[in-house]
Amino acid sequence: MANIRSQIKRNRQNEARHARNKAASSELKTYAKRVRTAAADSDAEGAQEQLRVAARALGKAASKGILHKRTAARRTSRLARAANAASAAE
Repeated sequence: MANIRSQIKRNRQNEARHARNKAASSELKTYAKRVRTAAADSDAEGAQEQLRVAARALGKAASKGILHKRTAARRTSRLARAANAASAAE
């Protein structure tokens, strides 16, 4: 345990940020899973709708520093490819 007041505060801040980032990361995984599930079920319209929601969430996470912007772009691209493949299959 830290003795220095500034380090005690820093530890509190880190715990709060960790919890916030973990929740956001989990939410992003859920959105991605919804897109992939809709694509696997050949639900093209549902996949496109879920893709829109997921892309928006990824963009917000990148702007808030939860994800690097290139990571967000890469994940969005992969989800878009999955959703578009479902659309093409119909």
